[in-house]
Amino acid sequence: MTTILYIPLDERPCNLTYPPSLLQSMNDPTFILETPPTSLLGQKKRPADQGALWNWLEEEASRADILLCSLDMLFYGGIVPSRLHYKHRQELDATVNRLIGIKQKWPALKIYAFSLIMRVPAYNLSDEEPDYYARYGEKIFRWGWLLDKIQRDQDEQACRGELDLVMTSIPQDVREDYLSRRRLNHYINTEAIRLTKEGIIDFLVIPLDDCAEYGFSASEQRTLRKLVEEHRLHIQVHMYPGADEVGSALLCRIINERKAARPRIFVRYSSTMGPWIIPRYEDRPLGESVKSQITVTGGVMVDSSVEADLVLMINSPTLDHGTMQEASQALVDKDPSYYSFRNLREFTESINYYLQTGRKVALADVAFGNGADHELMQMLEGAGLLGKLHSYAAWNTPGNTLGTVLAHSLIRMHDQVADGKPCKFLLDRYLEDWGYQVLVRSYLNAHADELGITYFDLKEEQPKIRALALEHLQGFIAHHLQGCSKGYTLQSVYFPWNRLFEIGLVTTLDS
Repeated sequence: MTTILYIPLDERPCNLTYPPSLLQSMNDPTFILETPPTSLLGQKKRPADQGALWNWLEEEASRADILLCSLDMLFYGGIVPSRLHYKHRQELDATVNRLIGIKQKWPALKIYAFSLIMRVPAYNLSDEEPDYYARYGEKIFRWGWLLDKIQRDQDEQACRGELDLVMTSIPQDVREDYLSRRRLNHYINTEAIRLTKEGIIDFLVIPLDDCAEYGFSASEQRTLRKLVEEHRLHIQVHMYPGADEVGSALLCRIINERKAARPRIFVRYSSTMGPWIIPRYEDRPLGESVKSQITVTGGVMVDSSVEADLVLMINSPTLDHGTMQEASQALVDKDPSYYSFRNLREFTESINYYLQTGRKVALADVAFGNGADHELMQMLEGAGLLGKLHSYAAWNTPGNTLGTVLAHSLIRMHDQVADGKPCKFLLDRYLEDWGYQVLVRSYLNAHADELGITYFDLKEEQPKIRALALEHLQGFIAHHLQGCSKGYTLQSVYFPWNRLFEIGLVTTLDS
């Protein structure tokens, strides 16, 4: 029996409910995942009840084998509070010591932790950032970008002139507030590396949340990588683009380690350019992110499908991050490169071929940001392949999708009683990543004014929007998933942060 205590990054479904759902797909009662009461976890900008959360952890640790934890939750109260807090160094040091105390009291407890490098969005919006980000967000991003380029001796003369103008346009108190928080968060990441060196943390992931090639995040990443190299922690500490999928990916790693499994994965792209494209919200070529996600979940890349346990099919972008399209935009105005720089017909036929030869096939649909490729999904539907895939995802960033797809397939591989029936988590992904994110969300956003809402605020209209979304999604199941969803029912929906960006689904699948 393996008991895992799981402290999620926040209370949204992708962090709180995906890992338990993935574990259920394995049908193995020897693994138990315990999570804190939801009431302790906060709500968007309201931080978790950290005192009660730590009390829960210390009470439960005595009967656990593994702690899988978000340090952003334990130190700041969640992902958004990590960007808003006014913690002091002494308070954070006390929390560090509390984590050390847990390990000292229960030395057999293995700790798998993750701690984000704080993101720097390139837009003016304060929905998940400090209030001043609504006015200065673009300038803060540009400030970090120019400063990092200068530090790296690139276009220094041209950058210095613009940097002076950008900095003078941001009030000093805003700059000081922003930098003071970044310094503290960076300090905790350096402490996490130190705790890994000292054996307190057994495995650490430092994900880059919505990152870019230059900027504050890139600069902090270089400093942290030097620490990792200095302490020879390359095996225990991983850094790559991601955030909300890391809990699922680390759960997958834990299971593979406990079962002494090293699944072999063959990777295939829809576009010749696919592995070279730097996707939106990330700082490196897609092919490098794929390697990181496979490694952190406990798999290994192989050179052919013949030797593979899993074929990972990647529907890849054809445009770099500055121009890569969003899924909703592609519905109405798809860039011509998505037709000329990839071949979806060949891609679909290859998926069918691998399935016919008995391979397990996972599909990471990352051609667009924030949702599925509607054209590809219609092709798979028409070919009768939706019910045959081993896993699928297409949500938010490529890192979010890749980690979820791999975690699902590699955990599901351990199901010893699989009987060919539909998989609930797979159907949930079709419903949310394709049905909601691309189709229903686009519809609701287009009619936001007449519904009395905005994209980022449903105001008092959430009951009405729930009912409308439920109706449309049930219609989506009947229209698009009829051939693979026998016994699958969508009972209700909810909007955890009272906005259209994400949705929660309550679904059942008859056994």
